[in-house]
Amino acid sequence: MSAETDAELFRALRRTWEELDPAPADLVDRMVAAVATADLSREYALLTLVTATELAAVRGDADALTMQFSDGTASVLVHVVPAADGLRRVDGWVDAPATSVELEQDERTWATAAEHGRFAFEDIPAGMTRLRIVLTDTTDAGTPAELRTPRFEV
Repeated sequence: MSAETDAELFRALRRTWEELDPAPADLVDRMVAAVATADLSREYALLTLVTATELAAVRGDADALTMQFSDGTASVLVHVVPAADGLRRVDGWVDAPATSVELEQDERTWATAAEHGRFAFEDIPAGMTRLRIVLTDTTDAGTPAELRTPRFEV
């Protein structure tokens, strides 16, 4: 068969499908809605975790701060609690395999491992902070992938 004959055959098949089984008129809208809600249950679980304040009231963490950051491939949930001495405790959970987590403030850096996705920093002074999470995956260039959060106040 020649390319011209193939093209004619494909046109005939397309006409047949369009006549016998046309695509629903709302197919595009339904697909957009399906993609938009595909990860809704996980997001709802995170929102429930973030907004659950019963434990905070019991523990007296009225000044606690909970944030979530994501770059589309990995997400991190961060919980900041003030300590009695004016310093902060930063707890976090990352949903991707990570080798290390660094907390950066100006010229200072603290580092820890992310065991089973969980990490914590104690005795952190108040100030503008950023997290750098080194993931076990690598980029196309062969360098370790990482998630860097925007700066936030602790």
